[in-house]
Amino acid sequence: MAGDVLANSGEAGPEEDGAWASAAELRDALRDGDVSAREVTDVFLGRIEAANPLLGAFLTVTAERAHDAAAAADSQHALLSRSGRLDELGPLHGMPTAFKDLTDVAGVPTTHGSAALEHRPAPADSPIVGLLRSAGIVSLGKTQVPEFGLTAYSENRIGPPSRNPHGPALSSGGSSGGSAAAVAAGLVPFAAGSDGGGSIRIPAAACGIVGLKVGRGTIPEGQSSSDAPRLVVAGPLARSAEDAALLLDAMVTGIGRHHAGGARTAEDLPRGDRPPRGRHAGTYADAVVRAPRRLRIAVSLASPWDARYEVRPEREALEALRRAVGPLSAAGHLVVEHDVRFDNRYPDAFTAAWTAGVGTARIRPEREPLLTPVTRAFRRRAQQRSHAKLEEALAFLHQFERDMAAQLADWDALFSPALAQTPRPVGWFTGGPEWRGTADDDYRRQCEFAPWSSWVNVCGLPAVVATTHWTAERLPMGVQAVGHPGSEAVLLQLARLLHVPAPGG
Repeated sequence: MAGDVLANSGEAGPEEDGAWASAAELRDALRDGDVSAREVTDVFLGRIEAANPLLGAFLTVTAERAHDAAAAADSQHALLSRSGRLDELGPLHGMPTAFKDLTDVAGVPTTHGSAALEHRPAPADSPIVGLLRSAGIVSLGKTQVPEFGLTAYSENRIGPPSRNPHGPALSSGGSSGGSAAAVAAGLVPFAAGSDGGGSIRIPAAACGIVGLKVGRGTIPEGQSSSDAPRLVVAGPLARSAEDAALLLDAMVTGIGRHHAGGARTAEDLPRGDRPPRGRHAGTYADAVVRAPRRLRIAVSLASPWDARYEVRPEREALEALRRAVGPLSAAGHLVVEHDVRFDNRYPDAFTAAWTAGVGTARIRPEREPLLTPVTRAFRRRAQQRSHAKLEEALAFLHQFERDMAAQLADWDALFSPALAQTPRPVGWFTGGPEWRGTADDDYRRQCEFAPWSSWVNVCGLPAVVATTHWTAERLPMGVQAVGHPGSEAVLLQLARLLHVPAPGG
């Protein structure tokens, strides 16, 4: 169980391997020169070497590139220190991280989790990688994903499945499953994920960490150029809300370093959600440590999949929600059960939009048998779907977004469980050894497991997940909070209030 993986992942005391209590503490140690980027890189590469054979979080470890980047970071630190200009260091100077293998990192193959593609080195960094490089990060490699990021579990035909640090027989979720597992196990202090239907929030919930899906347009879109409904956004995965805020600041303010006049900070939030001015005025790191203003919070178990599948939240999911409601009420927030209504046309429309991209993926016919069964089924259906049908689905989703905005107008946040079930065993979605299901069975199980995530992407809203309950088996269960555009600071404040770290973590 958890103790075995976490004990072998480098989660030792500072006197043993240079462990740091938080990403913020590590950032300060690097900036102050208490530790070098090369030393930090060696520590985290050592953790990966020890834990990844069991965990399967990394598909590719780029140790040589990481050492080169760390050496360059140390040289820059020395130069700026001599001239008294350490304030010119990037905000994440020397900080290690990793990128999911749907995201292009220059010179490193992007597999998209697929055996059907040729794995050639990417010619250039994706926008989010470029932003974080300019902030000073050191990339340690690429993490495990499902094929084309399609599923809520990170299993494919090119590498071992990504496993849950709190139970190695269990899945870490998807599609940012490898990144979430790496963060939860201490193999990296934080990571950027991407989320098109729950791909940050599902693995964050399964692995017991904080995951924030930002609102549409807040930072560069995810990785898909064929994302017609604009579902995909990037966002942070971290072991605390404070560390998530640190990474988010680098993602958001980094836009200004690449696009003149385009800088975005927490000052771009609606006035009611801006952090007070202070030493770090306008940052999410400043905002997250403050108590949120009194909020009107709706609570609902309704999901857009209820009319199609049997969505039955387990007792542990309901307990996680209960443990969020109590502290929120005690803190003075108005918390009310609310009847959210979802149009029963949603499942077909979302599925059409979600799978459209795989239908146009450039795959040679002779390599199509290498696709996983669920990818192959969705690709065939997408190719058979007429353009008019897809346009009809997209038009419905635009109307769905407007309808949901009207339903949520009187509330500051909407709470639900993060997942309906505890983390599932590896292989469970595809049938496992006792049962071999169809692609439709696979998809049904995913929708019943994570029924509250995808509609948030359709609406372009920000949402955060935080762990509020650990089961008797020491498995994480949490809640999802959905906010209005621009409310990322408030959502991080709520996550800080509610998040319960792993026992002994």
